[in-house]
Amino acid sequence: MATGWAGDGAVNEQIDATVKDAVERARRQLPQGPGLERCEECDAPIPPARRRAMPGVRLCVPCQEAHDQEASFSGYNRRGSKDSQLR
Repeated sequence: MATGWAGDGAVNEQIDATVKDAVERARRQLPQGPGLERCEECDAPIPPARRRAMPGVRLCVPCQEAHDQEASFSGYNRRGSKDSQLR
């Protein structure tokens, strides 16, 4: 909520800048360069189509899915009611 001396579009500009920064940060974290032909975790072959679609790929699909699930678990109920979060 813009108040005081802030311009009319100050809130939207701040939101846009925050989203832009998050997108840039996510793009920097993507793998770069030539991908591997075999998964670095399970040594399974990585199909050429996956290597073309994901430059710098290092994991096969099953290992990548497992890695993504591990990284996304936070243990915090973001969708629960406020009361459930206070327990």
